Amino acid sequence: MTDNITSVGGGSRPDTGVSALKGRTGTGAPAETRGKTTIADGVVAKIAGMATREVPGIHSMGAGMARAFGAMRERVPGGGGGVTRGVKVEVGERQAAVDLDVVVEYGVSIVDVAGGVRTNVISALERMTGLEVVEVNIAVDDVHLPDEEEEAERDEGRVR
Repeated sequence: MTDNITSVGGGSRPDTGVSALKGRTGTGAPAETRGKTTIADGVVAKIAGMATREVPGIHSMGAGMARAFGAMRERVPGGGGGVTRGVKVEVGERQAAVDLDVVVEYGVSIVDVAGGVRTNVISALERMTGLEVVEVNIAVDDVHLPDEEEEAERDEGRVR
């Protein structure tokens, strides 16, 4: 099976945010290759975000302000879970690149966690989308300390 992946979006084209997997057409082509499948950039970002969160040692995602706004948004009913917070993707015709902002747990090997994230994200994206992942760039924005949660819980309990 030789799927051709063609960009319907990305770059400076007006239909940004969607890539298409085009198959062969005609009665001689296998049934699974007839037609095209489009994958939005948001789908790629969600897969990358979920795959990142599955790796042990990842505490949360997003740079400082994004995490703060995300925490407030999660408390508002219907505000969303923020699966794509800290994820930026670029999707081309056949390839994708991913940039991630993460917070790791104190005490873990950042090198090992980053390697695990890259492996998990590349595996999930290539398996689920058929796109070749050319790079996964990881920015470690913070280290989560064990006592930070206790302080946050005490602050939430105060009457203001």
